[in-house]
Amino acid sequence: MKIALDAMGGDFAPEATIEGVKLFVEDLQDGNQIVLIGDKKAIEEKLAQKEVDSSAIEIVHASEVIGMNEHPTKALSQKPNSSIAVGFKLMQEEQVQAFCSAGNTGAMHVGAMFSVKPCEGVIRPALASFAPREDGTFGIILDVGANAEVKPEMLEQFGQLGSLYVEYVYDIAKPKVAIINIGEEEKKGTQIAQAAYQLLKNNANINFVGNIEGRDIFSGKSDVMICNGYVGNVILKMAESIYDLLHKRNISDPFFNQLNYEAIGGSPVLGVNGNVIIGHGVSTGMAIKNMLQVAGKMAQTNIHLKIRDAFGRRQE
Repeated sequence: MKIALDAMGGDFAPEATIEGVKLFVEDLQDGNQIVLIGDKKAIEEKLAQKEVDSSAIEIVHASEVIGMNEHPTKALSQKPNSSIAVGFKLMQEEQVQAFCSAGNTGAMHVGAMFSVKPCEGVIRPALASFAPREDGTFGIILDVGANAEVKPEMLEQFGQLGSLYVEYVYDIAKPKVAIINIGEEEKKGTQIAQAAYQLLKNNANINFVGNIEGRDIFSGKSDVMICNGYVGNVILKMAESIYDLLHKRNISDPFFNQLNYEAIGGSPVLGVNGNVIIGHGVSTGMAIKNMLQVAGKMAQTNIHLKIRDAFGRRQE
């Protein structure tokens, strides 16, 4: 198994990316490899400086970097030798089983959509994140930013995508799916949410449990929580701010520490023909390590193939 990492992606790259690699290789299983993409000389210098075991590391040179503020579509077309473009090329050629980057989020979205492309039958891929629960497990929330506006059919598909992820990556049979709404009653929410409710209710492939409210996100009432990307991103950023506030007040709690973006690592893009994970732009070494762990779980379970097969069957 090969996991590719954009070594030049993120505000603190390549310092933070190589720190993350050092932490990750300590637990890397035999036969697995990390493919670092970026300026070969800079990567080799950092690996040597930080005394990283390079026996399971491959370097693929990329002469360009897409800046954090560059226009995603223009940058990908104008910089074919950028670390992000090269990463998607490796994925297209099936030379790697997952690709991670804490670089330009828009460029990662565009690359996922137009390089590896959505699985057949998927209307719009979703960006997922994770919600900790008091028993130490996690639920999954999608979408958290890729699709600010949605149609009912898209929310239904988010439920399918999330269910497949939880079933195969978390090994939970018949995961519970819920719509994040302003009330639990069936007729609550927007017309889109109400229409999605009916679609999910009548979908035999989904264990739909109805609506949940914001207070239920960390409760374990559902394993998969779906909403449009606008709502999901607000929830995600608010959760991060709770951790920041507690941290400023020198309050440490194992549950709330899981709201730290470093603990989550990265957000999978579900519904594309490859395992793509997007990290936070300010990712530290610990965040990079955890993003690589998410990528490893996705690659190990071949979740993108499970999604592709499931949606392919439903189109027949």
